[in-house]
Amino acid sequence: MIRSSFFKVLKWIIIIFFMMFCIFPLLWMVISSFKNINELYNFPPTLLPNNFTFENFIIVLSKGNFIRYFINSTIVAVSATLLTVLINTMSGYALAKFDFIGRSFFLMLFISTLMIPLEVIMIPIFRVITKLGMANSLLGIIIPPSASPTGIFIMRQYILGIPDEIIEAAYLDGASEWNIFTRVIIPMSKPVIAVLTIFSFMWRWNDYLWPLIVLSDPKKYTIQLAISNLMGQYTVDWNSILAMGVIGIFPLLIIYFVFQKYFVSGGLSTGLKG
Repeated sequence: MIRSSFFKVLKWIIIIFFMMFCIFPLLWMVISSFKNINELYNFPPTLLPNNFTFENFIIVLSKGNFIRYFINSTIVAVSATLLTVLINTMSGYALAKFDFIGRSFFLMLFISTLMIPLEVIMIPIFRVITKLGMANSLLGIIIPPSASPTGIFIMRQYILGIPDEIIEAAYLDGASEWNIFTRVIIPMSKPVIAVLTIFSFMWRWNDYLWPLIVLSDPKKYTIQLAISNLMGQYTVDWNSILAMGVIGIFPLLIIYFVFQKYFVSGGLSTGLKG
């Protein structure tokens, strides 16, 4: 009994240690964003600020084009997430419930693209969006990543668990294919849609490399590109970087807290069906 209690306490100590190890950089960023420039370079460093100030946030919000960058990131993340959820849900539904020739082949084809590094296909994708006139535009970073093989796979795995009898009953009631999709599949797939929404928003909001390739007009930059521009050749504006970073994590937290009640159940259900 004593030995069991000892290992249980030890397990929780280890878990708490690794949790704090992961959380500390984020905690340090948030606390340091309220320090002035002199405190940031103090040695030895201090965790809590000696002079608590909102000056960094005021400077970021009042100077430059931070609001424009924030709006650009919001447009990209929200639009790409909505498009990703729609396309991947439709694709997952088709691969899970439609019986057509080559279904398994197309599924394996989609999944196999996960083995191709993004760096390999960046140039072909950029050439395509250039031909379509989407280079240096927000559409160029919204549309290409919308059909995600990861999203298609997790949607297909979840929808496999929806009983065929429910869909057949809807057919017997005279429901059209679109009505079945919108009134049966989507409501029953809320948990996995929440998972895909969180992941997609996080990917699009934090994306740096693809916007860097596509965008050349500073007015169309996302918040990640704006933060990188604060790192010069000889100086780094740490105060503004920390403040922008803290502001930049709020949309991610909001999305997570809105969909968190579906997140666990959706995440656990996506890999149970073969």
